[in-house]
Amino acid sequence: MFTGIIESIGSVEEFKLRGSEWRLKVRCPDLDFADVQLGDSIAVNGCCLTVTQFGSASFCADVSNESIGLTTFQYLKSGAKVNLEKALTPQTRLGGHLVSGHVDGVGELLSQVNDGGSWRLTFKVPDALARYIAQKGSICIDGTSLTVNTVEGACFGVNIIPHTQQATIIHTYKVGQHVNIEVDLIARYLERLVLGERAADAGSSTASASPAGITKAFLADHGFGH
Repeated sequence: MFTGIIESIGSVEEFKLRGSEWRLKVRCPDLDFADVQLGDSIAVNGCCLTVTQFGSASFCADVSNESIGLTTFQYLKSGAKVNLEKALTPQTRLGGHLVSGHVDGVGELLSQVNDGGSWRLTFKVPDALARYIAQKGSICIDGTSLTVNTVEGACFGVNIIPHTQQATIIHTYKVGQHVNIEVDLIARYLERLVLGERAADAGSSTASASPAGITKAFLADHGFGH
């Protein structure tokens, strides 16, 4: 688990196919490895990876083909900047929100507008994720915990303060940028809970369930009408 508070910006030193798996090496001289052991988790652009090797200023992780296909790793190249966060501990301040490091899909930056020192960014997500995004709810973009300001269909807007711009790779974004999206854990589990016994029916999984399956009538029948 993670908090969505980025600890360091690293750079991809190596990313290549070895056998059937991809090997990622990230250089990160500013990340403290004092409490890191082999097998620990580090989120790279919001994707939880297992440390297979590390030194004083870098670490390696294996990336499955599944992860390549579901994340922006399919666009990752040597030299690219990446957000980094070590897994949280019981002593960690939860400054963002609970983040699993399991990317739900890839979004796209549609626009960037200056608002004083802040930026207002608008992203589009796959239609299947739109129902999990709510105004003033939490969302994770490339591992960064952010608050949703506006929602319209499959598009949502966030505000990026100057500190977040510089402490993350968001300052490198350009319109058209692909980003890893993880929706709020609560939203995903709430959908399953509301389905009740129907959750065991074939075709009612979170990934394939139709938004039309949860209607006002359904909510009223299950005690959510008031």
